[in-house]
Amino acid sequence: METLKNKIVIITGGSGAIGKATAELFLAEGAKVMLVARKEGKLKSTIKELKTKNASYCVADVSKAEDTKKYTEATLAKFGHIDVFFNNAGIEGVVKPIKDYPETDFDKVIAVNIKGVWLGCKYVIPKMNDGGSVMITSSVAGLKGFSGLGAYVASKHAVVGIMKVAAIEFANRGIRVNTIHPGPVNNRMMRSIEESISPGHAKDVQKEFEADILFKRYAESEEIAQLALFLASDASNYITGAMHVIDGGMNVV
Repeated sequence: METLKNKIVIITGGSGAIGKATAELFLAEGAKVMLVARKEGKLKSTIKELKTKNASYCVADVSKAEDTKKYTEATLAKFGHIDVFFNNAGIEGVVKPIKDYPETDFDKVIAVNIKGVWLGCKYVIPKMNDGGSVMITSSVAGLKGFSGLGAYVASKHAVVGIMKVAAIEFANRGIRVNTIHPGPVNNRMMRSIEESISPGHAKDVQKEFEADILFKRYAESEEIAQLALFLASDASNYITGAMHVIDGGMNVV
């Protein structure tokens, strides 16, 4: 059953693990997908692996207004309309206590993770079809604190606020807006965080994280994609302004 048949989807962070897994699933469910990321080489590689004429890409920096307009208009030019927006792009930044955190790194995280999400909502949602769906990637770090991840935690809390405001402002058009809150995911970002926390001992850090998860393992990107599919589909047409946690029980512990 093609639950997204004829739906047009934008995925920012489209060449990352979650973005790619979501694209694969959405394409299998009948969608046409525009992938957005900063590096053309990674986007080309992702498109090649997807092996479909129903996926395209646009090189863009989500933290810049002109680039956000560019990927919005590129989607409309390629596919004609927009039904689903996975506002997913994000970076982790360095792992350092607040007193030692470099201001330049803080600014980069805030620019991508907050301003990028805000710009997406500002320029993409007004161009979407009525009754569409917007998913914003937050994190379990948008629900609780983690030592050394001050910028990332701040940014992932902030996008919840953006989501709630957007849900209110676009409700009159039937557009639903929700956040997705993954726990640790078995991908590049977590490898980077693990190594930054304890250089040379990333595996030990992973075991510590897993000990705090009820299911005792990280999520796979495909599992996050399944939640995104539910929120993108008509099965969630009465759900908006909500935080959807997918963390294996991490936030319970």
